[in-house]
Amino acid sequence: MNKNPTSKKIRPLQLAAVIFFTVSGGPYGLEPLLQYAGEHASLLLLITIPFLWDIPAILTVLELNGMMPVTGGYYKWVGRALGKRWGFYEGIWTWFYTFVDLAIYPVLFVQYTAYLFPGIEVYKLPLCWLVIWLSAVVNIIGIVPVGKVSSLLSALVVAPFLILFILFFSHHTVALPAMTLKGPAFPSLGLAIYTIMWNFFGWDSITTYAEEVENPLRSYLISIIIAFVSVLTIYILVIIVAQQSGIDHGALSKEGFPALGTLMAGRWLGTLIACGGMASTIGIYNANLLAISRVPKAMADDALLPVKLGEAHPRFKTPYISILVCSIVVSLMVLWTFADLLVIDVTIYGAGLFLEYLSLIKLRITEPDVPRPFRIPLNVPGLMILVSLPIVVYLVALTGICLSTDDAVKPAIFAILVLFIPDIIWRIMAWKRPELKNS
Repeated sequence: MNKNPTSKKIRPLQLAAVIFFTVSGGPYGLEPLLQYAGEHASLLLLITIPFLWDIPAILTVLELNGMMPVTGGYYKWVGRALGKRWGFYEGIWTWFYTFVDLAIYPVLFVQYTAYLFPGIEVYKLPLCWLVIWLSAVVNIIGIVPVGKVSSLLSALVVAPFLILFILFFSHHTVALPAMTLKGPAFPSLGLAIYTIMWNFFGWDSITTYAEEVENPLRSYLISIIIAFVSVLTIYILVIIVAQQSGIDHGALSKEGFPALGTLMAGRWLGTLIACGGMASTIGIYNANLLAISRVPKAMADDALLPVKLGEAHPRFKTPYISILVCSIVVSLMVLWTFADLLVIDVTIYGAGLFLEYLSLIKLRITEPDVPRPFRIPLNVPGLMILVSLPIVVYLVALTGICLSTDDAVKPAIFAILVLFIPDIIWRIMAWKRPELKNS
């Protein structure tokens, strides 16, 4: 018998690696930023948006997770603060956006693989399905293997960029362009902000498995700080290198960072960055599957989803039915385009995040004396100002997308329509189960 109760729990450095992949996975996906924002606005947005968009989310996660470190995370917070109905909306919205999000990464895996093996795109579907189902197996085995795999993959992701940075900064003097928002049109700025938001979200998702983390409060605090600083530093440096390299912004957006590596040092570095991209997509997929697979279990335990979804594997004690259902749905979604998925992803995610901010404020008002190991040092009016910052960023980006003349407006409208689906489901459930009407 295993006498160490923490042996099956994830530790801070492993958690930091899982968070790194849940939120980022390296700068892969940031490539369109220069094309959307241009030379002068890209770095300004990259320095500004994370502090307006991410810091309020991180602080909210730390306070609510410290108060309720339970499986289900944000679903449980919203249900406790706003009622079972809004908790249901939060859970379903998160499920939707994560399906969309997960579908992106197998496709990106094939794109980076194609840099090494041109023509392999003809096997896109089998390769995507291979990534999806191998990840399902790893997740069914448990959180510790996911943490170990994430730790290994994070090294593979970061190493090529460290080489790129060393080669560049040892041979070049950096002369940054003036930072200003003048130049790009407002819809293009909206796409740029969406790109940054997508590359920086997921802080709430890391709490859905809090009961599987060793010493949750301390581990989350340390791991989130490590992850945020690492992500922001890598993003800023890679955009500076791209700016100074003179690479065509359209080519960077289309061919990705392997093209930047090839330009700066030759095919060998491009190959390493492509391999890092492959590792990144697998790591992000595993980390996000780990996060979302715990939410249906929590909802099933509350009788808001079929009980079968919450069934644990007899040996590994993981929600294997939920993992299998997620994998089946994602297998059907990998034909969607990256651009459409990104817009849908951020739009639905932002709506769920808004409920978490409401929950933070509501619980401060209704349960002020409940112990909070981490407490944001602001009163209720201060919290309202804090959470207004990411909401403004979200609305500005969404407005820019909706004013766009390209195809980005279509997925934005689709995402807004998707937000009404949980309400329809809830009304049907409440018709069959009258006790839910007052929940």
